[in-house]
Amino acid sequence: MRYLLDVNALIAFGIVQHQFHERIVQWVASQRGSAFLTTPVTEIGFTRVVASMPGYQLGVSEAKNLLVEIKINPDQPLQFVPDDAEISSMPNWVRTPAHVTGGHLVQLATDHQAVLATLDERIPGSLIIPN
Repeated sequence: MRYLLDVNALIAFGIVQHQFHERIVQWVASQRGSAFLTTPVTEIGFTRVVASMPGYQLGVSEAKNLLVEIKINPDQPLQFVPDDAEISSMPNWVRTPAHVTGGHLVQLATDHQAVLATLDERIPGSLIIPN
């Protein structure tokens, strides 16, 4: 199976202090043989959020370096997929600005034979990472 981690899942996976870190790590470990993906949107989101959160105490450069380390971790490397989904491929359920990124990531995951993995219960067509 292939899973595209959304921004929140990627942050929880990479930040030990995150409240859902153990949840994500345990789920990833249970998915033996699966591939986990990132995209420009999720990588930019990770860097932006991690560098702006006072509790993480990381600047942009440190957040970027942390993500690079996470991506090349030999125990569970993350694969990068290009973002080639056009706005015309946005799912029909996207009706509000709050749905745009989730809808885009669901479509991008589908285009790359993957499923969007998230902690957000409001994204149709995604997998809610279990407790």
